[in-house]
Amino acid sequence: MKILYLLRHAKSSWDDPDLKDFERPLNARGLRDVPVMADRFNARNCRVDCIVSSPATRAKTTAGLFSEAIDYKGGAIVSNSELYFAGVGMFLKAAKLMDSACNASMLVGHNPAITEFANAMTGEAFENIPTCGLVQMELAIDDWADASLGSARLIEFDFPKKQS
Repeated sequence: MKILYLLRHAKSSWDDPDLKDFERPLNARGLRDVPVMADRFNARNCRVDCIVSSPATRAKTTAGLFSEAIDYKGGAIVSNSELYFAGVGMFLKAAKLMDSACNASMLVGHNPAITEFANAMTGEAFENIPTCGLVQMELAIDDWADASLGSARLIEFDFPKKQS
């Protein structure tokens, strides 16, 4: 059994119109939302063994702050350039390439791909995974290479503005 978490990057800043999309940082709300989501993750006694992130500044920063807040012990956060402006196929490929020793893995990326991938994996119909939204799904597999679309069961969908 494997657990896959999908984390959309936190809210980013559009303050500098000359900044390339890839380089946009988190804004104040994004910086506030990451620890909120990490606290909820910790409160559910979740853990993660591997984190793979888009290299875009807003995703990389989200992954770094989140990993610190959950006391991540899995080593370095892996950067995967294919998760920047990726589609469902690239997210599936990234999941399939996870180390089989990792039982709980996280992909950190962008919309619309995160929403589309969550829907394709679980058969759910998420309209939108908001910034800093977190999806937890379970896959009845022993090796990540066996991950396939439609094979996951949704366990949790959380986001900063969700009321408990």
